[in-house]
Amino acid sequence: MGLFRRGPKRDGDDAPRDAEFAFFSVDEGARFRGQVREAFAEQGLEVTVYADVVADSSGRQFGLGNLAAVCHNDQRGPRVWPDVIRGHVGLVLRTMDAPSALDTLPADQIRAQLYPRVIGTDGLDRDTFRYARALAPGLSEVLALDLPESVMMLTDDALEPLGDVPGLRDRAMANLRGLPVEGHETIEDAGGMSFDVVVGDSFYTASRVLVLDALVRQVTGQHITADGALVALPFRHQLAFHVIRDAGVIPSLNAMAAFAASGYADTPGAITPYVYWWRAGTLTQLSDRDVEGDGLRIVVGEDFRDLLERLVAQQPGED
Repeated sequence: MGLFRRGPKRDGDDAPRDAEFAFFSVDEGARFRGQVREAFAEQGLEVTVYADVVADSSGRQFGLGNLAAVCHNDQRGPRVWPDVIRGHVGLVLRTMDAPSALDTLPADQIRAQLYPRVIGTDGLDRDTFRYARALAPGLSEVLALDLPESVMMLTDDALEPLGDVPGLRDRAMANLRGLPVEGHETIEDAGGMSFDVVVGDSFYTASRVLVLDALVRQVTGQHITADGALVALPFRHQLAFHVIRDAGVIPSLNAMAAFAASGYADTPGAITPYVYWWRAGTLTQLSDRDVEGDGLRIVVGEDFRDLLERLVAQQPGED
């Protein structure tokens, strides 16, 4: 007998896939949802389980997408899913049942814990987040209150007693600039491809694209050029950038497109699988799914094409 018990292995790719979460097999999806129902029952709450959400008798809904991705990405395997799910459900219910931080925290403390958060626009309720700032197709910026166990995205109604939105955003941006860099690495090869990746446990790591100029100075000691930078923010804990200086932008764009798509897939807190051109704070999408929907393609407009042509023309010729 072995010294260590091994958890059940994951089903192979040849097993029939779950219709909602393709990273699960059909059997794994059923096991996951069953464990979710059990975790809620342990908390005294009976729920109806659907493909991507559970609902209680009062109509409250709890999405399963992030939790499913957390389980899928946990390298310990399905043996730890019950504990992971139990912890997540307990946290969700504590957060929902506790008094609102907006009612218990002083206004000054709320402002000190306020951050801008970049999110994918899918699922954002425009009726309750009318103030949300559009950054690019599929990307929006909202304000969030950072709490010890959760992050509360603030609606129009929640912000109203706190002051005007521009003033609150200024404070949130100042708080964002004050965050430490938790982790940084540079990815490069001999062919001129290079980009930097900032990672961290903070839910606002990817949101630092909003203060990219300051972040680049902090991480590299250099300034962003007038030509801007490539950026990718596949999920909330990761931001990649390449400052545009020469024709190395071409291999870097291709590498970052693959990097962003891979980081976005099956990841908790997913934001966007695409690469963007950052120029003076404006984001322009450069990568997209191909017409068949099963790959990537680079899509550039006239301005970016002119930039590439200029940089290639400036590249020293070979002897």
